[in-house]
Parts: sequence; C-alpha cells; structure tokens
Amino acid sequence: MQTNISDKNYKYLFYILFCFSISALIYVASTLSISYKEALNVLDNKSLLTFVTFPLLHFFPGSDIALRLPFVFFYAMSTCLMYVLTKDYFKYESDRFINIVLFMMLPGMVSAAILVNTAIIVLFFTLLYLYYYKVYGKHNYYILFFCLLIDNSFAILYLALFFYAFEKKYNQLFYISLILFGASMSIYGFDTGGKPRGHLLDTFAIYASVFSPLMFIYFFYSQYRIAVKGYRSIYWYISFVALVFSLLFAFRQKVYIEDFAPFVIIAMPLMVKLFFHTFRVRLPAFRRFHYFMAIFVFFILLLNYSVIFYNKPIYLFLEKSKRHFVYKYSFAKELSVYLKQNNVNYVYSDEKEIMKRLNFYQIDSGDKYYLTTNEVYKDEYKFKFEFKYKNKEIVTYYIK
Repeated sequence: MQTNISDKNYKYLFYILFCFSISALIYVASTLSISYKEALNVLDNKSLLTFVTFPLLHFFPGSDIALRLPFVFFYAMSTCLMYVLTKDYFKYESDRFINIVLFMMLPGMVSAAILVNTAIIVLFFTLLYLYYYKVYGKHNYYILFFCLLIDNSFAILYLALFFYAFEKKYNQLFYISLILFGASMSIYGFDTGGKPRGHLLDTFAIYASVFSPLMFIYFFYSQYRIAVKGYRSIYWYISFVALVFSLLFAFRQKVYIEDFAPFVIIAMPLMVKLFFHTFRVRLPAFRRFHYFMAIFVFFILLLNYSVIFYNKPIYLFLEKSKRHFVYKYSFAKELSVYLKQNNVNYVYSDEKEIMKRLNFYQIDSGDKYYLTTNEVYKDEYKFKFEFKYKNKEIVTYYIK
C-alpha cells in the first residue's frame, strides 16, 4: 500500500481534506435543531457545555451554527494535534495520511464534532497533554490539574497514567496521578446506583458504531496484540485502561461511552501501524486478504460518513420516523420559524421536550396558544405545522 505520491503532496492532500471536512461539518451543524438533552445542558445545567457555548450564543442567540461551532473547533484542533503527534511515528508518509483520514472519518469523531457533548473537549485536552509530552519529553502537570476542573471522565486518564507510571517507575507521575484520581472521585463521585444489569453487548455495539464494526474488531485485536507482544506506550495505556474499564463496568451497569471513547480512540495510530506491519511482512501473493479487508473497512467507513451528512432519505424506509437517529435533532428550528411567522411567541404544551427546545429559539411559555401532536385537536387548530421529507410525514403539530 505504497504510492509514488511525494511526502509534500500528502500534506497538501491532508490540508484539502481537512478544509473540506470542516466545511461539511459546519454545513451539517446548520441543518440540525437542538435536541432536548442539548437544550438542558445549554439552558439549565450549569456545566462546561454552558460555558463553552455561551460566548457565541450571547451574540447569536438561537443560532444552531453558534451552538455547534465550538465543538467543530475542538474537532479541528484535535485533528491537527493527531497529525503532528504522528510525525516520525510511521515509516511512510502514506501511512500517516491514512491514519489521519481514518481518524477524521470515525463516526464517533464526526458525531462528537457536531453534537453538544464533552467528548471532543476531553479528546482535545488529552491530545494536548500528549503533544507536550512528545515535544518536551516530560509530563505537564498543569494540564493534568486543569483537566480535573473540566470533566469527570478525566479520572480514566489519571488511572491510566497511574498504571503507566507504576510500570515505568515514574514516581512523581505515580503519586500525582493517584492524587488526581482520588480528587476526581471525591469531586464527581462514581455512579453505582441501580440494580446490577449486564450491558456488555450494548457497550460493544456502541463501540462498533464509534469505530465502525470491522475496524473495532481489529482495534480490539491490536490492543490485545500490543499487550502481549508489543511495546506498551503511554498511548496504549490510556486507550487500554479506558477500554478495559468500560467493559468491566458494562457487566454491572450502563456505560456512558462518551466518558471512555475519547481515550480509546487516541490509540488509532497504534492500530494502523500494526496493520501495515502485518501487511508488509507478507509476500505480495499473500496480501490479498489484507487488501480486501482494508478496502471493505474504508468503504463502510465512507458509507457511515456519508450517511451522517446525507441522512434524510432514511426516513422513507422507516415505518416510524422516531426511529431515525436524527429525529431528536430535527424540526424544532423549523417549528419555531413557523410560529414566529404567525406571530406566536408564547405557547404551552404537555410535551416538555419540545417546549425546552423551543425555548432555545426564543419561543417562551405562555397560555395563549396550545401546542400538541395529538390528533384529537386536529379539527380545532388555528395553525398546523407539518414537517415532511418528500411527502413522508415526519411530525405534525397543531396550534390552538
């Protein structure tokens, strides 16, 4: 899998792909309405997400692009950090280019870039810490302390560094990571409530959606292979500890993958390097299977990437529109525009989710108009809002 393209041209290809990806993400961000969970995080919950989204929303209230642009920014910066981190890591520049393409196209990366969540922020600061370590050859404890204030999921990073320091006999990192892990547990706690229920298969399924199924299988294998025979670097420790603990917790309770996935995917270069190593040690006659699997995995990844950007036709194949993965990110903005066009700025609804979403678009609560999807009122409505795709009814609201 070598080409005659020069190293310099690979850099230009990366720049072109990077600009295209960012432009595409901004476009998709403009087409998504805020979801109920996102509205809670932005409007009610005083958290990191409120702080991150506030500056742009202060100047552009009710704007979907302003809401999601900070996460596209963190995606862009994370991509740049991954690109510079892999300099001199691969033998060929083509391998480095393939790694960054796969990294940018991961379904989990793309969704984290356009949805209001902490995963992409956690990934950025983890890569920033690793970049400092690569450049200066020492650990930046200021970044680690700052991460303690950002999110509870950094407890996984501290735990991974604890095991890494224990094996490498880095005493200072050993004690500081242990203290930070304890501090994180003390500040944020750990949810052990509810009845013990196994969610292992669900967790595997979610990881498969983050990577794409075949890629996750090989990723899982690469983690095991490195654990047994390879060099266990700091990247491997962070990824392996996050993966193992997420699977262990899944035996008892539902796992929030956004707490673990940012640490798991940083080992992408390790997987790609292992693949090319196993590919090139074989004679050309015995490389067909690797060629086929690589092309098939890339095709599935490209298909997933395309579906994220062009997903509305899926509505045509679903009996119930609510089963579409973007349903909860749809129609709220269009409904708010329709209401404003009819001078309806205050509504009441029994559906708390749509009310919270409309609040983001400056439609406040009031008792003059009643908003519902209940067809009982279809003969009494004053206004009727229909959200369709090619004559396929997605949702209908009655305003009376």
